[in-house]
Order: sequence, then structure tokens, then C-alpha cells
Amino acid sequence: MNSITDAQSYFSVLAETAARLPFETIDHVADILVQAHENGRGVYLFGNGGSAALASHLACDLGKGTVNGSPRRFRVIAFTDNVPLMTAWANDSRYEDIFAEQLKNFVRPRDVVFAISGSGNSPNVLNALQVARKAGAVNIGLTGFKGGLLRALCHVCIIVPSDNMQIVEDLHLSVAHSLFTSIRRKLHEYQPLCA
Repeated sequence: MNSITDAQSYFSVLAETAARLPFETIDHVADILVQAHENGRGVYLFGNGGSAALASHLACDLGKGTVNGSPRRFRVIAFTDNVPLMTAWANDSRYEDIFAEQLKNFVRPRDVVFAISGSGNSPNVLNALQVARKAGAVNIGLTGFKGGLLRALCHVCIIVPSDNMQIVEDLHLSVAHSLFTSIRRKLHEYQPLCA
């Protein structure tokens, strides 16, 4: 008799959840990011814990991986990368404002603010989204569960349909790589590669 291992069970759930991702919404977010690139808009990413690591990872992919020999670059930054600045705001103000206060230095109307939160309920992520809304930015969310409070603060929200944080985080990385792959292809269509 063959028994299902823990690993098989986990990957079975992962595959089943991946098949239910909101693919049209993911494609829509890719289009928004391409438009931001074409119009020279800023793209600002942030999140906590694993979502902080993903914000840095996606900023790297967008900032370097999409260049294709073009002089036009993504104006992208992850607010998770400046540890001294985050701790200064946490110490001198409050932890709930570490992203909102950084965002105030940069955000302009029609910039893209990309918030990542597994639960959709992180106060520092929500506070930054409120700042972005007041500034007239386009808010994009990447979350799980049922979207949490983040969902209502975003113009477009990609929700991984799972209540398992590890599955959510695994698929967040897959969504980020899907966005990057789509964006790079679209930019390649518009821009010639260097000879």
C-alpha cells in the first residue's frame, strides 16, 4: 500500500491552489506595471517578513531584469531595503508608519504602490496604502486568505485563494515571477535588444 507523504500532500495543495489563481487579474497588474514603465512612473514595494523579502526580490527583477538594453528603466524601489531608515521611523515615530513615512518622500499621482501582505491586515502596509490613495497613486495588492483590509484599499488586488500562509507565500513568489516574465516579454516587444 502506498501512503501519501507530507511532501506529496503539501505539493498537491500547492498545485490545486495554483490552478485557482486569478490569472486575468495578474495579467492586468502586469499591464499596469508596463504602463508605469512607459510613462516613467515610480513603483514602490513593501511588506513584512516573507513579504518584505519578496518586495526586495520583485524590485530587483523589475529594476535589473527588464532592462533589455534600453536606456529606459523601471523607477522602482522596495521600502524594505533601507534598514537604518525603517528602524529610525520605528523608533522615532511608530512601527505602523515605517512604509507610510518613506512613501511620503516619493509618491506622486499615478505612481504605482505595490503592497504585499499574506493576511492583508498588516497595519504598516495599510497605513502606506492610505497615504498612497491620498496622493492619487495606483494601489496594487498581493495577498491571501480573503484579502483582509488591504483589499478595500487597492485598485487591483491579487488574492491567492488559500488560508495556509506557506501556500500563500509560495504562490506570491510565483505570481511575482509571472509578472516579471510577462512584463519583460511585453517590453521586449516594444524595445530592440542591443546588437
